[in-house]
Amino acid sequence: MKHDFWDLLQQLVNTNLITIDRPKGSTHPRYPGRRYPVDYGFLAGTTSIDAGEVDIWVGSQSEKRVVGALCTVDLLKRDTELKIVIDCSDEEIHAIMNFVNTTQMQAIFIKRSN
Repeated sequence: MKHDFWDLLQQLVNTNLITIDRPKGSTHPRYPGRRYPVDYGFLAGTTSIDAGEVDIWVGSQSEKRVVGALCTVDLLKRDTELKIVIDCSDEEIHAIMNFVNTTQMQAIFIKRSN
């Protein structure tokens, strides 16, 4: 059986504990005026390019299904990252994009193809 990028991301989500450390409505630790539009956290036991765990946005659909990924560039942290997006509606994805796209950080959303 052939596995594509999305299958492997889904497998990563399915086999690692999702930890929400910034629930929907909580304030950003460095920017108190900014509130998270959906739950935000990480996959325990994983590693990302910033040496932390893989970040994940979790929407309200509760299917634990990868719907896409954000590719970010952050000039303050001077890094790029891939952030997994699961269970998000189009409205939630739009809210996430409004939250992350600032003068110092920009993201593109890549929608799951299947």
